[in-house]
Amino acid sequence: MSLLTISDLTLRIAGRTLLDQADLSIEPGRKVGLVGRNGAGKSTLLAAIAGDISPDGGDIRLSARARMARVKQEAPADGASLIDTVLAGDTERTSLMAEAETATDPTRIAEIHERLRAIGAESAPSRAATVLAGLGFSAEAQLRPVSDFSGGWRMRVSLATALFLEPDLLLLDEPTNHLDLEATLWLESWLTRFAGAALIVSHDRGLLDSCVDAIAHLDRGKLTLTPGGYENFVRIRTEHALQQARQAEKIAAQRAHMQSFVDRFRAKATKAKQAQARIKALEKLPVIESVVEDAPTRFAFPEPEQLPPPMLTMNRVNVGYGGKAVLSNISLRLDMEDRIALLGANGNGKSTLAKLIAGRLEPLAGTMERNPRLKIGYFAQHQAEELVLNDTPVDHMSRALPKALPRLYGPN
Repeated sequence: MSLLTISDLTLRIAGRTLLDQADLSIEPGRKVGLVGRNGAGKSTLLAAIAGDISPDGGDIRLSARARMARVKQEAPADGASLIDTVLAGDTERTSLMAEAETATDPTRIAEIHERLRAIGAESAPSRAATVLAGLGFSAEAQLRPVSDFSGGWRMRVSLATALFLEPDLLLLDEPTNHLDLEATLWLESWLTRFAGAALIVSHDRGLLDSCVDAIAHLDRGKLTLTPGGYENFVRIRTEHALQQARQAEKIAAQRAHMQSFVDRFRAKATKAKQAQARIKALEKLPVIESVVEDAPTRFAFPEPEQLPPPMLTMNRVNVGYGGKAVLSNISLRLDMEDRIALLGANGNGKSTLAKLIAGRLEPLAGTMERNPRLKIGYFAQHQAEELVLNDTPVDHMSRALPKALPRLYGPN
């Protein structure tokens, strides 16, 4: 029996049809990755399943008494602690515990406590703490108010809330967007152990290969389910595209041959009957739709100026905030050919070191030297918080590339 059944679903946004009589069925416990071209309607489909928008046609049915959870945009930046915010996500537990404080009827009190026992209310704080820890929050951080954290970290709180609920159906839309490597690996491990079903929109191929057992492909308004992970889906889709291309070539050759006969003999009385038969055959030839792929995005990056080594050196550098060192005694050299991945646990100072290199922080001690012609491009962990929200993209780029933008957009 299906946990989620989507039948003849039609969804339109601003007059544009995203899903056109699409069908999908997800059984209990099944993990499905939802993929498709950018703008195909993946997030819109999740919103429809969650009940946030109404379908224009068709039906979405969730099994009776099944629980569903979806990650909200981000946890509200209020005074509640992280752990309390996650616990509050279980509205049934919160409601029952509040009722238990005021109930006077012995029978109702017994029912409340039995239900609290059934949903594991007593172990809820430890389960919530475990999920928050997996997503990078220390025991100390879990007691701090949500308002202390940036938007990216508040997104982790929302993700933690959805995971804590352990619903029958979990809806995840790009769950790794705000996660570092350790939190991503933890999430993958959690999903493989999760007993419920999940529908996951993600561009993380590693996640889609390790955590799902089927791929739902949204293409031209239809949903197609392929068993296996993303790598298997790509292999099958590539084979299908080749088969379609060969079939299209074969039919095109048949069409050209028949059309040539019709053009040559349509006017001849002796061949008119045969030409008419070929015309009817032409009309019956199938039209093979080609597989539509995302057009590759191409960037023309300017070649950086060749600088003599080293580009940057640090010698026994201390760096931190408010005069207090976060990192101490750093010695480092960077050359043009270097490609370095910076790994480490949350709170160990990775972003602090990046800010130091980018010139956002100055050393508290030690020496740091840069080539005077060195240009540094810096993309922050929470880059959106560094943008001027009222500016257009062109305004933002014009500050970064004041000489290049006039060539692209003119003096105005």
